[in-house]
Amino acid sequence: MGTEGVSVNPIEELDAMRKIAEAISNLSEPAMRRVLHWAADVHLSKGASSAKAMERTSEPSGGSVSQDLKARFSSLADFFSAASPAQDADKALVVGYWFQVGDGAVELEGFALNKELKNLGHGISNITSALDTLMSRKPALVIQTKKSGTSKQARKKYKLTLEGIRAVERMIS
Repeated sequence: MGTEGVSVNPIEELDAMRKIAEAISNLSEPAMRRVLHWAADVHLSKGASSAKAMERTSEPSGGSVSQDLKARFSSLADFFSAASPAQDADKALVVGYWFQVGDGAVELEGFALNKELKNLGHGISNITSALDTLMSRKPALVIQTKKSGTSKQARKKYKLTLEGIRAVERMIS
């Protein structure tokens, strides 16, 4: 399905992304891949070729990203230093990558990200604002997957998008 002449509603797209993130959040990585590949095969006119393109862009050559990351960098501090993020939002993105890609975390919490940043000597005065910046970029580098509570200070859960993962990989390449 092309988008030529079709009106795009970003709110509908974000809602669809949120629903997908919720639907696959408790699956193992191989199960997530199967579900996303199936969805691409069924719902995109390019069928299997689009799923193959997704596979090419999401898997590094030569094996597991987690093993590759841990082989190259012995600690979060080494990884953070190699990426050398300058802005608060990028600092949060780099630490989020370490947890999501390196440790296999399904969801990220701003509090935990900032705790690690503080341990590295790079604490952020407003982690929620930094994550909001990443969500507002086009394309979004982070998505919010859950919010517990109704107050502005409610605990929120996040996840790096494929584009967010790519952004960090560009920083360390």
